This record gives sequence, structure tokens and C-alpha cells, in this order.
Amino acid sequence: MRSMKLFIPILSLLFVALSCGKDDVVPFDQSSNQDLIITIQEQYVSPPSRVSVFFKVETKDGVPVAGLTEDNFRIYEQGRNDDQEKLLSEAETTRKLSDNSQVFEYRTMLVLDLSGSVLSGSLNELKEASTAFIDNLFTEDSKTKNMVGIWWFDGRDALHPLIDFTEDETALIDAINTITPEISNDSSTDLFGAVIKSATMAENQINVSLNSDVLSAFSIIMFTDGTDQAARYAKEDAYNIVDQASDGINFYTIGLGSEIDETVLRKIGKTSFAFANDTEVLTEKFEEIANLIADQANAFYLFEYCTPKRDGSGVNDLHIVAERDGKEGRKITTFDATGFTNDCDLD
Repeated sequence: MRSMKLFIPILSLLFVALSCGKDDVVPFDQSSNQDLIITIQEQYVSPPSRVSVFFKVETKDGVPVAGLTEDNFRIYEQGRNDDQEKLLSEAETTRKLSDNSQVFEYRTMLVLDLSGSVLSGSLNELKEASTAFIDNLFTEDSKTKNMVGIWWFDGRDALHPLIDFTEDETALIDAINTITPEISNDSSTDLFGAVIKSATMAENQINVSLNSDVLSAFSIIMFTDGTDQAARYAKEDAYNIVDQASDGINFYTIGLGSEIDETVLRKIGKTSFAFANDTEVLTEKFEEIANLIADQANAFYLFEYCTPKRDGSGVNDLHIVAERDGKEGRKITTFDATGFTNDCDLD
């Protein structure tokens, strides 16, 4: 893996919109709105001429944009001798979307309410829905390392591990199948405690990643069939830890049955929430959330190309343009070509 010492600062955080064709570039109007938003997570350079930028693409409404290909991106450079940015054609430079697992992993925490009402009334349906959730998360075309772990809670002051983070889909499903009515000896529901502990765990993992060579983002999915009964923790504390969480943490909730407090479900599931009136649609709701998370994970892209700029050219502007279905967005950043000598190999 390349050293993080090669990461260079992002010197420009300008947002841009295009209203022109591929070869007809006009000066960027910073005040215009964009349909797609590109957010750079990291970037680095490596000799002899490789530029790598890792970013996320969303709509202006915050909906993740997954499944983009190399054809959905254009790149422009502007050096010290250029009056305006210049499109780099595929004939001029080698480029590709790389497997981003070398710099990024997406972690998904599935947190299950195994209080007395679930174990006695809807356990089989929950296990079926959880299995479908796992099946929908692992897609063959994903370029992201997806690590999934499962925890559960009851009335005790603890978040119990069922299986730690893993890429092994079979191991996750096998773990789900080990759940029995005898797994818990406390029929109460410590929902707010589970929320606080899950968010704390995610924050710790995010902080660990900041000191490693791999970045990470999180999704927490909280399933419950009722309200907090244990009253160990104040609901305001649970709401606050969700509201104040790092930007890289997404919160989802899935509620089942008539005892659900929709206000609580919405507050905890600030990214998205789903509600099942009965067990017949529980699997559908789990699949719905799984698809949202898969899109979140696959909206991150590692774009790499071999720049024609060489040693002596100094710091150059780089414009990344994403487009799909007539919608566009642009991000401007910079890279330093010091030490660049000749064409690079992206394989």
C-alpha cells in the first residue's frame, strides 16, 4: 500500500457547475448550483506521474450516486502556461477507476433488538430478514471493501457481539442462524443504551482509521420492535450522540409493530428509517435499507490517471467532472508534479 506520507493537502475547496460541452470550457461560476456534488476524501501523487483522488459523489440533495464508470468522468488540468483548463482526452493520458479497497473500507453495524417480545414473537422473521439484509449488501460489482458486523441488545447494560466485522458473507449468515430464544436472560429493552454504545464504537473506529493507511465510513442499522423500557439512559443523550456524530457515520432504523414510537425512530435513524406494520413486510424493509447502504458504500470512487505534467511544472489545478443522465458536478483541487518524469502504469 502506498504510504500516507504521499498525501498532499487539498488546496482548493471550490464547487463548480458546467453549462457547456466537453470541449467548450467557460470560466467556472462559483455561485451556480450543481446537480452532483463531489467531495474529496483524500488524494495523493506517486512517481513517475500518477495522480490519485479518492472522492464521494452525491446529488445536491445528499443522495449517494453509485455505479458510475470511467465514462461518467472527465478531467481537466490547468498549469501555469494555460489560460484556461484543458480537457485531457483518453488518447493523451491513461486513466481508470481503481478498486478503492486499497485506501477505504465501509463498515456496517447491524444492531438487533433481542428483547423478550422479539424472541417470543418474531425471531424467525427477524432472522430471515437479517439474512436478506446481508445478501443485499454484498454485490458482485462493488469496488468497496465492505466489512459487516452484527451486535444485539436486550435489557442489560451491554451491546453483545454476535459476530465482529468481516467480509465473509457465509460467516455472517451462520451467525444469524445461531440466534435462539435462549440467547437472552433479560426481557427488557435498553434501546437508548444500544444507540449510545453503537455510536461510540463507530466513532472509535473512525478515529483509528485516521491513524492508519485506510479511511473508513460507517452505517449503523438499529432494529427494534418497541420502545426503550430499561430507562438506563436519557433519550436526549441518545439523540445528541446521533446528531453530533462524525459526518462519516450514517444512522438507519427499522421498526416493527404497533409499539414503535415514530418520533424516536426518526430521531435515531437520521439518515433514513423504515417501518414494518407486521412481520410479513419485515424482510422487504430490511432489503430496502440494505440497498440504501450499498449505494452509500459504492458512491466512493478512487480515480487515477497519468498526468502529462512533468517535473518543473509545479502545482497544477485539476478539475474533476462527473456526469450522469444530464446532471453534472465539478470539483477543483491541485496536485504537485515535482519529481514526475514520464508515463506511468496504472495496472
